Amino acid sequence: MILDTNALSAWAEGDRSIEPVMRSATEVVVPVIVLGEFDYGIRQSRHYQRYADWLDASLDSVEIALIDREVAHAYGAVRLELKQAGTPIPINDAWIAAIARHRRLPVVSRDGHFDAVSGIQRVSW
Repeated sequence: MILDTNALSAWAEGDRSIEPVMRSATEVVVPVIVLGEFDYGIRQSRHYQRYADWLDASLDSVEIALIDREVAHAYGAVRLELKQAGTPIPINDAWIAAIARHRRLPVVSRDGHFDAVSGIQRVSW
């Protein structure tokens, strides 16, 4: 599964409600975009070091998804489809959706706008 930033944050916070979703995963993928959003968020926290340490320890158990040519192609298709449907979503989430579509993995997120993207499934908790 692909983790959106709110899912990564819930995991970092020890949110017990996300535990069943995390346990059910056969693979956990964190897009580099999510890492950037998470880093931006924790840099504003007085608990920065705790979150940074957690992230360093947790990254060993996940795959980091990078943007390559195939993902860029999927991104272009996702953005155009959403524009034509009149349902744009935030740019970073379009990248996350593109990675999910390319990899054929669900997105773990509380953001309902992922539901507007064809070819991906959103898992909430």
